[in-house]
Amino acid sequence: MRSFISRALLLVATIATPALASEGAEAAPRGLLSPAGGLMFWTLVIFLVLFFVLSKFAFGPIIAAVQGREQALRDAMDQATADRDAAAAQLAEQKKQLDAARGEAQKIIADGRVMAEKMRADLLEQTKVQQGEMLERAKRDIESEKNAAIADLRREAVDLAIKGASKVIEKNLDDAQNRKLIENYLSSVGSQGSRS
Repeated sequence: MRSFISRALLLVATIATPALASEGAEAAPRGLLSPAGGLMFWTLVIFLVLFFVLSKFAFGPIIAAVQGREQALRDAMDQATADRDAAAAQLAEQKKQLDAARGEAQKIIADGRVMAEKMRADLLEQTKVQQGEMLERAKRDIESEKNAAIADLRREAVDLAIKGASKVIEKNLDDAQNRKLIENYLSSVGSQGSRS
């Protein structure tokens, strides 16, 4: 293709060169706007040959390249529009998922608060129950300590009474019988004191 264009231009130049040279030798210098028939003829011939060569070999590929470029631009614009629509759809989906996640998080927070309140109420109830149990245990311990102290005091009183009676009588009585006798007496005295 390139060699054909080169040959065609060389042929036109070969034909036009003698005509241009003979025309310049015959006439005196003319103005730029003066018509010259031979020059006009050869200019037209060169233009037509060049137009034919360009239309045969250059215009088709140039037009095809321009059309291909236009098609590529159209395809790129269509792809960009499709991508924008897909991005908008994806953004809407993500917003929907984000809203759902926010709702779920708020539900979890609300459930956590309810559970915390329930746990707090349960702990308070357990504390009250434990406090009541501890109070009952303390009352029982106090009662048992009181009874033990009273028993100790009775024993002390029995021991003191026996020692006092021994000193008074100056005779050492049998400890076991004396103790039993005094304990019975103190029990009867304690029963009478609690009745009155």
